[in-house]
Amino acid sequence: MTIFDSIILGIVEGITEFLPISSTGHLILSADLLRLGQSGFLKSFEISIQLGAILSVAVLYWRRFLLDWESLKRVGIAFVPTGVVGFFLYKTVKVYLGSNEIVLWSMLLGGILLIAFELFHRESPRAAQDIDQISYKQAVAIGFFQCIAMIPGVSRSAATILGGLLVGISRKVIVEFSFLLAVVTMAAATGYDLLKSADAFSTDQFGVLAAGFVTSFLVAMVSIKWLLKYIKLHSFIPFGIYRVLAAVVFWFFLIR
Repeated sequence: MTIFDSIILGIVEGITEFLPISSTGHLILSADLLRLGQSGFLKSFEISIQLGAILSVAVLYWRRFLLDWESLKRVGIAFVPTGVVGFFLYKTVKVYLGSNEIVLWSMLLGGILLIAFELFHRESPRAAQDIDQISYKQAVAIGFFQCIAMIPGVSRSAATILGGLLVGISRKVIVEFSFLLAVVTMAAATGYDLLKSADAFSTDQFGVLAAGFVTSFLVAMVSIKWLLKYIKLHSFIPFGIYRVLAAVVFWFFLIR
């Protein structure tokens, strides 16, 4: 992998991490288009640059992390199911669930589900209007929904956002909660992965990793601000349509 490749993947990650279209799926498919080939380093690279995007949330929401204990408690509770399931399924996910076929089927079916959900879902007038109003039971439920996103192509943000809407949380609040939960989730995933594989990296590879990390961080800052403005006036149906179309196009180019 070259520095140019890492920057391209960093841009892809920064744009897609917080949109309900699967950043992991786009990274896997983009790597294939770049002819990088699957490797242990590439898989770790994909996880690590996700942390770069996630750290943009820590910068934008630093007051929540430093001053809002009630929000942090709910984020911590929501992380528990993902942390436990991820610990036991780490090897399975990394070794067996990264094929293009799985990613494309996940993107396609997830897109159809996203469209159907938006057409039929009606937000309750009693939906939580602030993160502090999310109950602990709702936080646990969101954590289990996030576990579904361990399947590449599902989209962590889509799973948590739709899960939150289902259990009675308003759209703006669950999007922001998804941002905060992503920080804890991806920090843990990246740390665990690097602990397992960092000794296999060469000095040159750390430079490539840093380039992708910084790129994803900067691009994600813009992506987050755009999404928060978008959800005030629009549904997620366009993202569902995009997922379906992208799956079909990628299938044509990548499945041989």
